[in-house]
Amino acid sequence: MENTSWYMNILSSPFIRGLVVGLAICIFFWIRSLFRIRELSNNVKKLREHLHTKLEIDSAENERRKQELEKIKQERDNLRNMVQVLNQKPGRQELRQSNIYQAAIDIMFEKVPGFAPAWQITLKEAEEEMKNAERGIIPFFKRLKTSTGASSGEFEKERQKALEMQESAAN
Repeated sequence: MENTSWYMNILSSPFIRGLVVGLAICIFFWIRSLFRIRELSNNVKKLREHLHTKLEIDSAENERRKQELEKIKQERDNLRNMVQVLNQKPGRQELRQSNIYQAAIDIMFEKVPGFAPAWQITLKEAEEEMKNAERGIIPFFKRLKTSTGASSGEFEKERQKALEMQESAAN
C-alpha cells in the first residue's frame, strides 16, 4: 500500500498535474501536426505531379511547334529555290522583260501624245521583219547580229535589202 500511496503522492502534486496536462496538450498538438504534415506532403506530391504533367504537355507542344517551324522553313526554302529555278528556265527572263516593255509602252501611250502612231508603224515593220525572218528571207545570223547590238544604220540597210528582196520575189 505504501507503493500506491507514493504514486498518489506524486500524482497529487500540482506540479506533476500541470506537467501531465501540459504533456497531454503537447502530444495532442504533435499528433495534430503529424496529420497536417502528412496532408501538406500529399498536397505537395499532388502539385508536383500536376506541375510535371503541365511541363510534359508544354514540352510536347514546344516540340510540335519546333517541328512545324522547321517544316515551314523547309517549305520556304524549297519555294525560294523553285522560284529561282523557274526564273532561270529559258523564256522566263524573256517573258519578264516582255512584261516590263509592255508596261513601259503603256506608260508612253499615256504620257507622250505622238508616240502611239509612231509605235504602230514601228510595230508593223517589226512584225513584217519577223515574218520574213521566219520564212527565211532574212538570214538567221543577220537577225542575231541586229539583235545583239549592231548599229541602227546597219540594221536599216539590212532591213531595206530584205524588203527589196521580198518585193522582187513578189513581182
